[in-house]
Amino acid sequence: MSTIETVAGTPVTAVRPRPVALLLPGQGAQRQAMAAGLYRAEPEFTAAVDEVFESMGDDGARVRADWLADRPRVPIDHVTRAQPLLFAIDYALGRLVLSWGIRPAALLGHSMGELVAATLAGVFGLDDAVRLVRDRVRRADAAPPGGMLAVSASPAELDDLVGGDLAGGDLAGGDLAGGDVVVGAVNAPRQTILAGRNGPLEKVAEILRGRGVTCRRVPSLTAFHSPLLEAVNAGSERLVAEVRTSPPDIPIYSGYTGALLRPDEVHDPAFWARQMVAPVMFWPALEALLAAGDFLLLEAGPGADLATLARRHPAVRGRRSVARTLLPGRPGPAEADRAAVRQAVEALRAEGHPVRAK
Repeated sequence: MSTIETVAGTPVTAVRPRPVALLLPGQGAQRQAMAAGLYRAEPEFTAAVDEVFESMGDDGARVRADWLADRPRVPIDHVTRAQPLLFAIDYALGRLVLSWGIRPAALLGHSMGELVAATLAGVFGLDDAVRLVRDRVRRADAAPPGGMLAVSASPAELDDLVGGDLAGGDLAGGDLAGGDVVVGAVNAPRQTILAGRNGPLEKVAEILRGRGVTCRRVPSLTAFHSPLLEAVNAGSERLVAEVRTSPPDIPIYSGYTGALLRPDEVHDPAFWARQMVAPVMFWPALEALLAAGDFLLLEAGPGADLATLARRHPAVRGRRSVARTLLPGRPGPAEADRAAVRQAVEALRAEGHPVRAK
C-alpha cells in the first residue's frame, strides 16, 4: 500500500509497511532501572532478561539486584553494571519485538549493541555471547581510569586536539593530548565522541568550551574505543576463537565498518575482539542502511539516543524512513515503560505490520 505525505508542501510517496530495522544502543544509554517497568509485566521480556542473568551465574544475580534496587551497591555507570545490563536489556527488547511476529529486515548496533545484534541474528549463541560480554567487562574493569566526551563537531574540526586513525590502523598518536584522546565514535556529521584519560579529556573539553563548542561527558567511567584499552584487550581474540559462529539470519550493518557485515567478518575472531578498542562508525553504518531502502527504525534499548541521531538523516527528515523508540526518552515511573511499548505496538500496527501483542 502507498500513501502520500506532505513535507513542507512537497508530496512524498511512502510504501507501507516499511520494513523494521532495530537500532541497539551501547555505553552511555544506560540509566538506573532502565526497562524495569517491563520486568514481570511483559512475559517475553522477563524470560529473555532472566535468561541472560542466569547465563551470567552469580554475577547475573548481583547485576539484577542492582538493576532493580533503589540504592544499588554498584553505580549504573560502572562497567560491571552498564555493560552487562545494556546487553541484557537490548537483547530482551529485541526478543520482545520478535515475539510480536515482527521479523526485522536489518539490525544496527552501537558498541555493545553490535554484540546484541549478532546474538539476535544467531551469529553467537546466547551463552557464548554472555561469555564474551563477561570477558569484555573483566578487561574493561582493569583498564586505566578514563572517560568519553560528546562533542558537537565533526572529526575534521577536532584534528588539532586529538589523535587516531578512523580507518582502524594506528589508533595511537595525537598532538595536544599526546595520544591520550582519540575519536571514539562518529555518531552524526556533527556529533563526535572523544575517548581518553580523564586529565587530557578535561583539557580538551576546556579548550572546546573556550571555542564555543558544545560538549558534555558521556556516562562512562571507561575510555571505550580508544588505545587506553589496548593493553587490557590483549589476548581477547583467543576466547572469541573458541566460540562458534554462524552466518546471521538477519542482515547486520556494522558500526565498525560502516557497511553490511561480510561473511569473512562474521567468522573472524579479530573483528569481534577489537570492538572494545576500535572506533564506532555509527553514522556511516546508518547511511549504508538507509541507502538500501526505507525503514521503520525502532530503537530497542533504553532511551532515545540512536533514534534522535537517526532523525537527523535526510531520509528520516524527509519521512521516507521514520525513527521510533521502545522506551521513553527520559527516566520515569514503571508505567511509562509499559506505555511506551504500547505506543510502539500501535505505531507498528499503524504502519501496517500485523503485531501479535496485547
